[in-house]
Amino acid sequence: MEPSLILKALSNETRRQILFWLKHPDEHFDETPYLQQGLTLKIGACVSDIQEKAGLAQSVVSSYLLMMQKAGLLEAERFGKWTFYRRNEKTIQAFADYIRDEL
Repeated sequence: MEPSLILKALSNETRRQILFWLKHPDEHFDETPYLQQGLTLKIGACVSDIQEKAGLAQSVVSSYLLMMQKAGLLEAERFGKWTFYRRNEKTIQAFADYIRDEL
């Protein structure tokens, strides 16, 4: 865990919003298309769904997701041509512990 990377990732409102949405994806994304493909939102949300909800260009959202993945806040998994993102709860908890214990 690199706190400076996490702090930088969290310095943007949209990136924080994405983490919020992914905390309970079933409340923020329609699971129907996932179920039709034999998947659930437990694997994460598709980039296109996150992009649509954010209302930003796909390239911007992709760069945000990649930054958050590099910071350790997100995990990515590919199924075919689609990439799904979910929270990395282990790193989020480690960062929360760092904030509580070190700062």
